[in-house]
Amino acid sequence: MASVIPGESENRYMPVPKPTKYKKSVGDKVFTICNIVFMVLFVVITVYPILNTLALSFNDGIDAVRGGIHIFPRKFSLNNYRSVFAMKNLTTGLVISVARTVLGTLIGVFFNSILAFIVSRKRFLLKKSLTAFWVVTMYVNGGMIPVLLLFKTLHLTSTFWVYIIPGIISAFNMLVMRTFMEGIPDSLEEAAQMDGASYSTIFVKIISPLCKPMYATIALFIAVGQWNSWFDTMLYNRLTSQYTTLQYELMKLLSSVSSQSSKTDPNSGEGANLQPISVRSAATIVTMAPIVCLYPFLQKYFVAGLTIGGVKE
Repeated sequence: MASVIPGESENRYMPVPKPTKYKKSVGDKVFTICNIVFMVLFVVITVYPILNTLALSFNDGIDAVRGGIHIFPRKFSLNNYRSVFAMKNLTTGLVISVARTVLGTLIGVFFNSILAFIVSRKRFLLKKSLTAFWVVTMYVNGGMIPVLLLFKTLHLTSTFWVYIIPGIISAFNMLVMRTFMEGIPDSLEEAAQMDGASYSTIFVKIISPLCKPMYATIALFIAVGQWNSWFDTMLYNRLTSQYTTLQYELMKLLSSVSSQSSKTDPNSGEGANLQPISVRSAATIVTMAPIVCLYPFLQKYFVAGLTIGGVKE
């Protein structure tokens, strides 16, 4: 015969109390309404420029100059995108932009994470000195001309590696990753050391899996910077078309359209329907699309990476 726990039969048939409903005060209702209104306005302010740029990119150039276009094109046209995709070095620029983004992101995350792991260790004697040195580099640099001369001396100009090597180490990214790693409990590292794990094993099997959100956040920062960069192409690879980037080619297209529109009569000529405002919008959409498509896959890691490191026990 099964034993019965005292009080079990009584508790089994006792009615479950209904949760009490919290009655919102007038202040709570006002706060909720204000919060909803603020968030709606924030979404409108954030999304409207993107929709407006998209509408201008699909609108006829001459008609776009008149203004009054908001989120829908008034006179639909694909001439702006035809001019963008008809560029001579578009394929080369796209390949180089993708290559520098992928390689720059992977190499940057790898080396910054190793450096951040070393600096975050409490037993590292030069921890404070090196951190102060890297902080100074965030605010002081040699200037454009000395950097250009340095890259020429190192034979980096007119090469692909001028996009990768100078940006391998970033003081800001390293400090962010170091702060995140310092928030990981020391007991995990101590338990691994008691089991005979080396620092390389601790970094690969313990620290790195816990730092995935931060790695994704830093990777997004580096990827956006590499993808949108064009000024370094103009400085170091302007005369080398095989290492041009997509953003630099779009910048040259916009400059040529601006000069042609200032010399062309809007009422005559085939190129009159290309205007800087419409071509700029099409170029913006083309350069923005890959990052917009990539961001949803990294969003959860991006949010976690920005919030987890701010709480320490």
